[in-house]
Parts: sequence; structure tokens; C-alpha cells
Amino acid sequence: MSDYTGAVRPGGPIDVRELPGLTISKCSVGPMDNNAYLLVADGEGLLIDAAAEPARLVDLIGDVPVRTIVTTHRHGDHWQALADLSDRTSAQIVAHPLDAPLLPVPVTRTVEQGDTVSVGSRSLSVIHLRGHTPGSIGLRYDDPSGYPHLFTGDSLFPGGVGKTSSPETFNSLINDVEQRIFAELPDETWVYPGHGNDT
Repeated sequence: MSDYTGAVRPGGPIDVRELPGLTISKCSVGPMDNNAYLLVADGEGLLIDAAAEPARLVDLIGDVPVRTIVTTHRHGDHWQALADLSDRTSAQIVAHPLDAPLLPVPVTRTVEQGDTVSVGSRSLSVIHLRGHTPGSIGLRYDDPSGYPHLFTGDSLFPGGVGKTSSPETFNSLINDVEQRIFAELPDETWVYPGHGNDT
């Protein structure tokens, strides 16, 4: 675990973090330096954001049976490989109902604030982060032996919140980040964003 930095680049090596009972693998894909995350527990996989480069994501997955693919939000750079990975894995496709209609494949399960998504025996809580898109979500994993791990899509980065389209959507996003993340989670929480380095 101490070797993990979260610093990845398109075409570069995958970074892997081993937690007790859960492995997190991170790679960067596509021209917009999108992060894709593979979570593995009990021999089962969950992919967060099939963003681009399906062949690279297939290499990331290897022989792990991926049961679930979560799309954090509806922007096209986060789902360019979704149709291909959906065909290859037959995984359930998960997204928030406000963003699901704009994805290129049918969503088989919609999730909202407070729902959970599982990988093996491990559960992640869904956090609805309104503002970057109406249906942007994050996933929170509470490591029983350490601090929380939070996958935020484009809603939270090391320098602040993600891009919004108006003062109203900015206020919505900053309020959700403050109330649903900062007020709920300790400072030690590790954040895995949709692009770039972790924080």
C-alpha cells in the first residue's frame, strides 16, 4: 500500500493499492487523461468509468469477472468504452437516473443518494453530488482497517470542485461537497478523481 501514489498517465503503468479485502487499480486512458478504476474483492470486479481505450481496460481487467460497471456521470469522456466493456463483461451498468438516459447503453440499475453498490463482500455508498451534471455520483468505501476511500468522478479534484455551468450549479455542487463529503468524512479520506492525481 505504501508504494501507491495515484499518479498515472495515458499509456503509462497501472498503479495498484492493496487494502485488506479490496484491491484498487488505477489507469489513465484517452486524450483527456481520464482515470478508470478497477476494484476487486473476493475474486470479483467493479469498474468505475469505462472512459476510453477498451483494449487497455480489458488489459486492466485481465481475467477478473467484472460484475458491475459504474458511470459517475453522463459526459462522453467518461463512457467512450462503455458499450464495448458492457458487451465483453455482461456486467450490470450502474448510473444515477438523471444521467442514465444519456449513456450509450441501457442502464440496468439506477442508484441514488444513500444506495450501495457491492463488489464481492464489500460495499460502497453512493453519494449524489449535484452540479457538474444533474446525476453525478461518487462512491465511498469505508475501509474497516483504515480511512475512507472516495471516488468522485468530476465533482471533486485536488484543487476544488469540478466545472459547473452556472452560479446555481456551482452552489449546488459546493454545498453537496461540503455537506456530504467534508462534513461526513475525516481529513485522512483518500480521494480518487475522474482525471489527474489523487488527493
